[in-house]
Amino acid sequence: MLKFPKDFVWGSSTSGPQTEGRVPGDGKGDNLWDYWYQVEPNRYYNGIGPDKTSTFYENWEKDIELLLETGHTAFRTSIQWSRIFPQGRGEVNPQGVAFYRQVFEAIKAKGIRLLVNLYHFDLPFALQEDGDGWENKATIKAYEDYARFCFETYGDLVDQWITFNEPIVPVEFGYFYDAHYPHKVDAKAAVKVAYHTQLASTLAVKACHEVLPGSKIGIVLNLTPAYPRSQHPADVKAARIADLFQAQSFLDPSVLGTYPEELVEILSEHDLLPEYTAEELELIRENTVDFLGVNYYQPLRVMAPRFAKHPDSPLLPEHFYESYVMPGRKINPHRGWEIYEQGIYDIAQNIKENYGNIEWMLTENGMGVEGEDKFRENGMIQDDYRIDFVKGHLRELHRAIEDGANCKGYLIWTFIDCWSWLNSYKNRYGLVELDLETQERRLKKSGHWFKELSDNNGF
Repeated sequence: MLKFPKDFVWGSSTSGPQTEGRVPGDGKGDNLWDYWYQVEPNRYYNGIGPDKTSTFYENWEKDIELLLETGHTAFRTSIQWSRIFPQGRGEVNPQGVAFYRQVFEAIKAKGIRLLVNLYHFDLPFALQEDGDGWENKATIKAYEDYARFCFETYGDLVDQWITFNEPIVPVEFGYFYDAHYPHKVDAKAAVKVAYHTQLASTLAVKACHEVLPGSKIGIVLNLTPAYPRSQHPADVKAARIADLFQAQSFLDPSVLGTYPEELVEILSEHDLLPEYTAEELELIRENTVDFLGVNYYQPLRVMAPRFAKHPDSPLLPEHFYESYVMPGRKINPHRGWEIYEQGIYDIAQNIKENYGNIEWMLTENGMGVEGEDKFRENGMIQDDYRIDFVKGHLRELHRAIEDGANCKGYLIWTFIDCWSWLNSYKNRYGLVELDLETQERRLKKSGHWFKELSDNNGF
């Protein structure tokens, strides 16, 4: 049996916008997803938007009981900024404030370690409408005020705080790839948004340490390793640039307090550097995170670009590297993603060797499957494929810990089938099945197995 360290925690991650839903009179304001669904519902798989999701807002008591049934000793969720501040700033929604307090109190009463994320792709729409969202430094101040309010309001209940979840994703999909609102294609805006997000994260770290001395606050990053197609210098360079853009753009300033010189040089060469001050860079240097959350699903395989950029086309990441499909790769046939368990070990080694072996937790890892109902037997989804997926990654995580990785826990994505942005409920990830029509919850085979995993602290 592979046994994990004594204080290792087991649980899952989810987010407010992907689970809570909305009910009339709840006081919540629109976020980007709420607004986008109202104007372009056709963008969403089967037309399912963020208004219903998994109805956690109404069924939280039942779901917290299910956390125990599935062996949770830790749980990560997020506060929806627009549920606390419907307009992003100014007037507070007391119903939202009370909702999170009762949820957090109930989770803590069960003896579950609580990790709370402040931002999961869910900017209040009013801030986008009034001032271009994260392109405007006023949004940084609004976020800092919101974060400080949360520290002051829930600091007695939260064990670990998180500033942002995967901040590179809204940058990429909102400003390059037309999959997040405001669905622009604008490299200069993308870099500005990334810098402003990092600065907001830095200010939240500073505020947390001021309001809650001794508390732990971190950031969750998708540290997908970039693997070159070959050792040809052009492929190696492509992988290095991919890593700079995808991982180090937030990892280095968050943990080391500085940006990689090569990244700054590339941005400068293409006239993409954002406006910044020496004072801001000093804030980033002095306010680094206490821990990392690491999300990992699949590797990023890249090769050198095969074609020159057209002089009139907008600058995209593909002008620096192209995705590479490795022959013979192991794949999740239900999702189309490569399965490469060693990526976990490689991430752990990178953190140990280049980032001071900072404390970290695997905060997302999971397997999405379309049409899971076909695996139902005797009323239960027999998701052995999910169990095998987790076991494979845990073997590599265990190997990394044996080799000195400072990893403190494993949080699967996710606890209950949740709404996944434009994909809605196309791919299911949960330990618990959600019936969209009845909102009934049923444990999958993996839910029972996960409790055994947690109870045994290994497998």
